[in-house]
Amino acid sequence: MEGKSDRQYWIDTMLQIVSPVLESCSRRQLKANMPVHGKLEDRPSFTYLEAVGRSLMGLAPWLERQAQDSEEERVRAHYASLARKTIESIVDPDSPDYCNFTDGHQPIVDAAFLAHAFLRAPNELWKNLDGPVQKHVVRALEQTRTRKPFFSNWLLFGAMIESALFKMGAAWDRMRVDFALKQHDQWYLGDGMYSDGPEYHSDYYNSFVIQPMLVDIIETIGNLEPDWMALREPILRRAVRYGDIQEKLISPEGAFPALGRSITYRFGAFQHLAQMALQHRLADHIHPAQVRCALGKVIRRMMEVPGNFDDNGWLQIGFCGHQPDLGEAYISTGSLYLCSAVFLPLGLPEEDPFWSGEPLPWSSCRIWTGGSVPIDRALV
Repeated sequence: MEGKSDRQYWIDTMLQIVSPVLESCSRRQLKANMPVHGKLEDRPSFTYLEAVGRSLMGLAPWLERQAQDSEEERVRAHYASLARKTIESIVDPDSPDYCNFTDGHQPIVDAAFLAHAFLRAPNELWKNLDGPVQKHVVRALEQTRTRKPFFSNWLLFGAMIESALFKMGAAWDRMRVDFALKQHDQWYLGDGMYSDGPEYHSDYYNSFVIQPMLVDIIETIGNLEPDWMALREPILRRAVRYGDIQEKLISPEGAFPALGRSITYRFGAFQHLAQMALQHRLADHIHPAQVRCALGKVIRRMMEVPGNFDDNGWLQIGFCGHQPDLGEAYISTGSLYLCSAVFLPLGLPEEDPFWSGEPLPWSSCRIWTGGSVPIDRALV
């Protein structure tokens, strides 16, 4: 990797992760090629939609913006085509890779990640689909309504699906959105943190799901109802604060606490910080370049450990390498692709300060060397 720019390293690493998924599924060979590792026998019913929805959710902003560099643009356009073929493959009832949107609760989750990808790349991943494929997508998302989300962050999965249906011009359910937004407002604890349901969980679900989905849902439909408009400012203010907290979690060595559920999503734990950088919503005292350096250090540290991939390039269960015992019962191969969410800033152009800024030490680097670090300790 020596000699590559930070941006090129991020692109290469992202594509190393998602390529087996998109290349196989675009040829309708995902179920034939992807190994299914996990502790529960039912995982083959869910793992393929997991792999696709989570890969596209992280890849989407890069796909959506035409690159200035001719070689990057060639690669981007190629993967945009693979992504559309992949979507066609998983929603076509006649495809061998047709995915399960109807049985069990897990498809609610990954239909929502797929829906999030459509919000993040409405042109490349939605408008550029053929009409019959769009109808299949709408039908697939609608089929998730036959099951009730759990009383937790899962409420946002229903709301995300409905928000995408709204953007697609399809019939959508305001009540699912309304309930998710207002219930999460009730679950706000302070200082940028929401509980995950009635009780607080010390994990990364504020970043895996809650904050990114709240922000993008309210930005998509927030202007449609006065009471939703009133929630927009608090949601965004809390998101900025939580991004500040996330930046402080990254040690000078690029490590962060491996705590709570789903740590095998690896650096997907920083989806929220990545989204704040993508949307230019970092706290005023945080320079985008220091976030690039902090996240880049995390990515390099985790990817340089052997065992993250099997011999055919598929992700293996683990936090840093192959550590199957770290996977909860619901974790399988497809689950792991939520790690792609860290690459959201690739949706920024090369001249953006995130990419063009000179390398800067992030907060913990300055703290641990006696430097001055502005910190906003205000409770929000």
